[in-house]
Amino acid sequence: MVGGRIYFALVVALSCWEMALALKCHCDICTVETNYTCETDGFCFTSTSLNRKTGALIHAYRCLPQWQSFPPENPILCQPSGSGPSDRFQMVVQCCRHRDLCNVEYVPTLASRSADPESGDSIWFVSGTWETALIIGIPLAVGIVLVMILLSVRHQKRRRMINRRVVDMEHNMDSADMPILGHNGVGAACLRDIIEMTTSGSGSGLPLLVQRSIARQIQLMDIIGKGRFGEVWRGRWRGENVAVKIFSSREERSWFREAEIYQTVMLRHDNILGFIAADNKDNGTWTQLWLVTDYHENGSLFDFLNRTTVDSTTMVRMALSIATGLSHLHMEILGTQGKPAIAHRDLKSKNVLVKANRTCAIGDLGLAVRYDATVDTVDIALNHRVGTKRYMAPEVLDETINTSHFDSFKRADVYALGLVYWEIARRCNMGGIIDEYQLPFYDVVPSDPSIEEMRKVVCVDRQRPSIPNRWQSYETLRAMSQLMKECWYANAAARLTALRIKKTLANLDAPEDVKI
Repeated sequence: MVGGRIYFALVVALSCWEMALALKCHCDICTVETNYTCETDGFCFTSTSLNRKTGALIHAYRCLPQWQSFPPENPILCQPSGSGPSDRFQMVVQCCRHRDLCNVEYVPTLASRSADPESGDSIWFVSGTWETALIIGIPLAVGIVLVMILLSVRHQKRRRMINRRVVDMEHNMDSADMPILGHNGVGAACLRDIIEMTTSGSGSGLPLLVQRSIARQIQLMDIIGKGRFGEVWRGRWRGENVAVKIFSSREERSWFREAEIYQTVMLRHDNILGFIAADNKDNGTWTQLWLVTDYHENGSLFDFLNRTTVDSTTMVRMALSIATGLSHLHMEILGTQGKPAIAHRDLKSKNVLVKANRTCAIGDLGLAVRYDATVDTVDIALNHRVGTKRYMAPEVLDETINTSHFDSFKRADVYALGLVYWEIARRCNMGGIIDEYQLPFYDVVPSDPSIEEMRKVVCVDRQRPSIPNRWQSYETLRAMSQLMKECWYANAAARLTALRIKKTLANLDAPEDVKI
C-alpha cells in the first residue's frame, strides 16, 4: 500500500518535471486559448515556402517533436543544406531550441537564382541547371541524330531510285544501234551527225550510254534562264552550243517525265525542241538532274517578242511552225515504229523557242500526256505541277474537263495556242503601228493570277483578249484574229484542230502592209 503511493508520487513528479522542461514555440496554426503556442520535447522551427501558383511566400511557425527529429541532436530538416539542392528553392527551414518562442525571431529566405555559384548556398542552382540540361539536351540530341539519319537514308533512297530508273531506261534501248565511243567521244562528228547515225531513223533519243558520254563532256558557260523546275544554262560540247536544263532534286518526276516523253519513238521533229541527252550527276552534296537540248540563241518566244517586232511574213511563219509542231505532237502514227498521240498541257510563249530562221520549236514536255490506243487510256504522270493558270482553258479552270478522253487535252492545247497567236500578232508591224508586248489578260488579272481570278474572267465573265479594230484592216491580221477566236470557243468541241490550223496558215498569203 505504501509502495503504491510512493510509485504514484514518482510518476506525478516525473510528469511535472517533463512539463517544466517542455520547450514552448510560436505556432501559427494553434488557437487563441493556447496563446498561439505549442510545446515540444524537440525543436521550434520557422519555414519559408513558395506558392507555385501565385508565387507568394508562405511563412510557418511550428513545433518539431523529438520523435520526428533525425538524427535527434541535429535533424536533417534543420540543416542549412536542406533535404536536397532543388528543394531549397521551394522551402527553407530554420530550427532552434535555446529558449522558448525562439522561432519568432527567424524569417528564413529562399535561395536566390542569381546566387554566386562558388558559394555553398548556390549548389542547388548549379546542380539544377545541369540536371535540366541533361533532361532536355539528351532527348534533343537523340532527336537531331535521328532526323539526320532519316534525311541521309532518304537521300540515298532517292539516288538509288534515280539510278534504277536510268538502268531501266538503258534496258529499253536498242544496243545494236549504239556507236562505239573513243576516249574523245564519237569521232569528230557534230551532234546532228551523231543523232542521225545512232537513232536509225526511229526519231527517238540517243542510246543512253551515248547520252551519258555527251553529258559528261559538257562545260557549263552561263545561266540563261530560271524557272520553278530549276535553271537553264548555255553549255559547250566540243565547240557546239547546247542548252542544259538543270532540275532541282525535288523535281525528279518532272525531269524523268520530260526525258521519257522526249525519247518517244518518232517524236523528233523540226518544230519540237531537239533532245540530246538526259543524265543525273552527283556532286557529292546533291544530285543534279540534267536535260540537254538544242540551243537557240533567240531564246523563248516570250523573250523574243519582248525585245523584237515582226513583220506579217514572220508572224505567219512563226504561227505555222508552232501549229506544225503541235500537230505532230497530237498526231498518232500507227505501225511498228509508230508514235502515240501526245498533248502538251502547258503551251505558252515561254515554252516555245525561236530558231535562227525565226521559225519556232515547242519545248518543256514535263507535263505532257500520252494516249495509248491499244488500251484506250491516257497516260497521266504523277506530277504535283499544274499548267500555267493564265493559259488554262475554261474547262480546266472550272474542272469540267473529261480527263479520260484524250481529245479534251488536245482541245485545251488549242485554246492556249490561240493566246500565243494573240501575243505574236500584237508585235506585228502593220502600217507602222505596233502594240507593246503584253501577256494575255494583262488588263484584267494581276501578274500572278490565282485559279479563282482566272475562272471568273474566263468562265464566268467569258472574256477573251481584246482584238484591236485596226487588225480588221489588214488581211493577214484579220485572218489571224479569226483563227484566235476559233481557238477560244468556250465549247471545246467547236475549236479547230491543230492540223486544221496548220493547213489554214499554210494557205495564207501574207503580203506586208497591204490594206483591204
